[in-house]
Amino acid sequence: MVESNISPEEALLIPEQMIKLYAMGAFPMADSGTEKIEWFCPEVRTVIPLDAFHLPDSLKKILKRNPFTIQYDTDFLSVVTHCAARKETWISDNLIAAYIKLQKLGHVHSVEVYQNENLVGGLYGITFRGAFFGESMFSLVSQASKVALAYLLNHLREKKFVVLDVQYMTDHLKMFGAKEIPFEVFSSLLQKAYLVDAEF
Repeated sequence: MVESNISPEEALLIPEQMIKLYAMGAFPMADSGTEKIEWFCPEVRTVIPLDAFHLPDSLKKILKRNPFTIQYDTDFLSVVTHCAARKETWISDNLIAAYIKLQKLGHVHSVEVYQNENLVGGLYGITFRGAFFGESMFSLVSQASKVALAYLLNHLREKKFVVLDVQYMTDHLKMFGAKEIPFEVFSSLLQKAYLVDAEF
């Protein structure tokens, strides 16, 4: 038997292993101090129902004016780099490298928001069959991340996705109809989502 030089932490960042963990309902976060990556499965999970999401009235007005250009999967690296560019971040360089490998398997997707040809907002997440696991979003101008989320919601619904996981509740997400559910309920939703072979 050949001994492996891969650490247990590195083994969990192998693309095939990562997607198995996501499919089980886990997600990775790096400690901003040590960059050690751990996987989490909170007892309470937050989702935005794709059949009953809500768009704030202020956002509807912005969407009607249409000041942005939206694209999908055109510049994931810039999106995740902007998401990580915070004083304290859980998105380490090692995690970004792992995402890039996972992207090559078709499991990482992004929404890009442009204004005057400049990237001003966006988000990214992981997909497995009918589930989209939202990871992070950023905004360089007012409302850009909300616009990205609005387009993601409509896109996922059009593509017949079943679950949009957003991990933890925030005031930002609550405006869109996000709700907290026990992990057992979340796990059941995932099983339904895995019966659907959706493509982003």
